[in-house]
Amino acid sequence: MTEMDQGIQYMKEGKLEDAAQYFTDAIEKNPQDPVHYINFGNLLLHMKDYERAERFYQKATELDEKAATAYYGLGNVQFEQEKYDLAKEYFQRAISLGLEEADPYFMLGMTFLYDEQFKLSLPYLQRASELSPDDVDVQFQYGLALAQTEQLDFAKSTFERVLELQKEHSDAHYNLGVIALYDEDVEQALAHFHQALEIQPDHLLAGNGKQQIEKMLEENQ
Repeated sequence: MTEMDQGIQYMKEGKLEDAAQYFTDAIEKNPQDPVHYINFGNLLLHMKDYERAERFYQKATELDEKAATAYYGLGNVQFEQEKYDLAKEYFQRAISLGLEEADPYFMLGMTFLYDEQFKLSLPYLQRASELSPDDVDVQFQYGLALAQTEQLDFAKSTFERVLELQKEHSDAHYNLGVIALYDEDVEQALAHFHQALEIQPDHLLAGNGKQQIEKMLEENQ
């Protein structure tokens, strides 16, 4: 196992000091390899040391201006600090350099989503959902973007896909309940709010939705 592999293993195990030492050793042995700087940047990002993480990613791009994963790391650094315009630039750069994985598309979509540019988020979240069809978070966020842009039929099928992947997903049930209300299917909405509350009894939005429906039904009796 190389220093890099061992360092990543330590990261996964939460042994961050050991990981830092291994990555340091790897850099000292081969200071011209950008991958070592990217891995150290990932560790620092995990530790929320954004300033140092950015320096390590930037060093990687100096060594290899086409290091797509370094730009992806820089995007994450900016995203975590809510610097969404910069984050978009870095994620787009990573994708343009050939990082054809779900993560950069997902994070670019999330950046537009957090910036309340819902329509612009859609193509990226859609691509992420295609690349990672079994990822619950990816599918759920894609569903939210569809709902925000009032594509409710597509949103409904996407939230149903989320429930196929994770049966007890309270937020998927809640959103399906909201869509059912738009469709004037009160019984279906109530059923989804009930299920959301069974999974997560403190789900405030589902609780409020359930109360509103029950109040409405009482008044109509």
